[in-house]
Amino acid sequence: MAAPSSGAVTTSLKLDPELRDRLRRLADSRRRTPNWLMREAIAQYLAREEARERLRTDALAAWAEYEATGRQATGEAVDAWLARLEAGEADAAPPECRG
Repeated sequence: MAAPSSGAVTTSLKLDPELRDRLRRLADSRRRTPNWLMREAIAQYLAREEARERLRTDALAAWAEYEATGRQATGEAVDAWLARLEAGEADAAPPECRG
């Protein structure tokens, strides 16, 4: 099957009848196509899960660095730094890590 001119590729997706009906009703109420809703849902899911994976990867890297160096910032120092950022001090330096 030839891909549409937008560069998109056709993929099939099997839905149970209840889910398909819900999708059609929502698409009708939003004046969108079911295809548009499915693409939007998949794009949002991927963005959310990719962000979640970046957070997990960053947390594992931070933990590995802590295990290797023992260096950390105290909760109090981090709270004070965040309070300065919240107060509008965009250039507030992050707290020092100590080991």
